[in-house]
Amino acid sequence: MDYDKLKGVIEGLLFISGDEGIDAKQISEIVEVPEETIVDLIEDMKADFRRAGRGIQIVEVARAYQLTTLPEHVPYFERLATSPSQSTLSQAALETLAIVAYRQPITRSEIEEIRGVKCEKALNTLLSKQLIREAGRAEGVGRPILYATTKEFLEHFGLRELSDLPEPPVSLNIEEARMEAAALFGSPEEPVND
Repeated sequence: MDYDKLKGVIEGLLFISGDEGIDAKQISEIVEVPEETIVDLIEDMKADFRRAGRGIQIVEVARAYQLTTLPEHVPYFERLATSPSQSTLSQAALETLAIVAYRQPITRSEIEEIRGVKCEKALNTLLSKQLIREAGRAEGVGRPILYATTKEFLEHFGLRELSDLPEPPVSLNIEEARMEAAALFGSPEEPVND
């Protein structure tokens, strides 16, 4: 395998390894190239990224390599994180938001029990859009976080107060819940991420 192609494979491995990163030994085993060669290629890639003025860099943390953004770009990321997003919510985020709105305060495990699937990404999306907030801790083992809606939730959906929410049906299957969420919160576009 030529070095340019190998650099592309390494970049892909760094990308999919995310925050955990990946060490040179593991990359070496995957691509079947000596570890010293991998370290040299990663050093070349770091220099390539700097020369090209890329928006990402390769860093080594706890002996694992990972892709990160550049520190000098932080002001832009902060603007993205704090700007109100006009993007639509995914189906998972809408369902999670409806559950929080009707059952608040509620823990993540209670939401997951109702939905039947994990909801961490949906919760993170809703927190970042400031539609829900952490509302304390539940009593019991591990003292899980309780979630509740925010003032921004009321403003976003034109509600004076939570009692303005429509009455939920007594028994509701998941398809009916999706239709109810779409009717209440608008029809989401196809989700790319939660």
